[in-house]
Formats: sequence, C-alpha cells, structure tokens
Amino acid sequence: MRRIKEKPKAVVLLSGGMDSCVTAAIADTTHRLALLHVSYGQRTERRERHAFEEIADFYGARERLVVRLDSLAQVGGSALTDAAIAVPESGKALESHAGIPVTYVPFRNAHFLSAAVSWAEVIRAEAIFIGAVAEDSSGYPDCRPEYYRAFQELIRVGTRPETRIEIMTPVIGLKKSEIVSRGAALGAPLRSTWSCYQFEDEACGVCDSCRLRLRAFSEAGLRDPIAYRAAVAS
Repeated sequence: MRRIKEKPKAVVLLSGGMDSCVTAAIADTTHRLALLHVSYGQRTERRERHAFEEIADFYGARERLVVRLDSLAQVGGSALTDAAIAVPESGKALESHAGIPVTYVPFRNAHFLSAAVSWAEVIRAEAIFIGAVAEDSSGYPDCRPEYYRAFQELIRVGTRPETRIEIMTPVIGLKKSEIVSRGAALGAPLRSTWSCYQFEDEACGVCDSCRLRLRAFSEAGLRDPIAYRAAVAS
C-alpha cells in the first residue's frame, strides 16, 4: 500500500486578527498547523484570545500554545498596553507621512518570533508563519520585509546546527483588500476575527485598525461579518 507523505509542521502566530487568520488559512494548504497566541496585556486581550480559540477550533488544530509576555505591558510606550495613552480615532495615523503611531508596541514582533522559534525547535516545525503586512503597517518598523530577512539569519546562527526553520510572510506584500479576498476564497473564518484596538464587545469602527479593516472589506466588495458601534470606511 502506497504511503501518503504527511505535510510538514508549521508554527503559525495567530493573534486572532484578520491578517493572522488568513495567514493560517494559507499555511493550512501546505502544512500541519501548530497555533501560537501571545497575550501581552493589550487592551483587547480577552477578546483576541477568544478569537484565537475559535479560529483554532475551525482548523482543528491539536497543537496550541498560549504565551504570556507581560513584560511588554510593563515596558509600556504604546496605546495598546498603556491606558494613559489614547487610541487614535482621527484616521490621520493612516496617512503615508504620519510616521510611527502610538499604537506601535516597541519591538513586539521580535518577542513573538522568539517564542515561535523556541516552540518550533522543540516540536520540530519547519516553518513559522506570521501575518505581517507592509502596506498596512502604519509605520510599524517590525512589519517590513527586511525585518524578517534579518530575523531569518538570527534563527540560522542561534539554533541547533540541524535546525531548519523558515519564516513565512505570505501576506506581507498584499493590500488589505487583497487579504480579505484571499481569506474569502480560502474559506477562512473571518467572522471569528477581531481587529479593534479599543473594545471587546463591539468593534469601535473608528480606531486605525477598524478603519483599515472596514476599508478593506469595502474595496473587496464584501460585507464585514462583525458588528461595529460605528462604521467609518476610510
């Protein structure tokens, strides 16, 4: 009897947001999923964790890991982790000349990737998928392609000689609307995702993340399946 070759394993960083959900859907076509979620004291921590579990259930992921990085909240410096810093609602942070916004969590993705590499090495995963998007990074320096090229080299020199782990960024060059369309085509559970920076019951509709999401669905010609307190597609 001919033996069917098993798909290789990949760790997927799954925040519960739209980009990471679509990234998981893409990874699922070629790899067995080991899903990693990071809680770091962000404003919508509980809601994001709920989204993670729903998406993980959708894909039937048996291997799941939830990591706490409370140090990011203790360090602060971001509107996502410091209640004293207001989440922008004007939409001005989305303009190309706006620079790095207050929602940037300093060096966050390096912490996420470090946890992913450690786990990948233990469970012998061959890849790490992360839903970084260069276009919608809003000035976030840890969403640029060169950032991941540099981290790839760090993995090479900082793990066992026999370890081979490739960082995969399948949506990094896509527009937000293209991510929505790709997710819909793959049947990703976009209804389970959470993008709002502020609230956990209904999305605010006015923070940068909500605005990007609403605009993406509008440009893709699709209806966003989640509820909003307000809906400003801009």
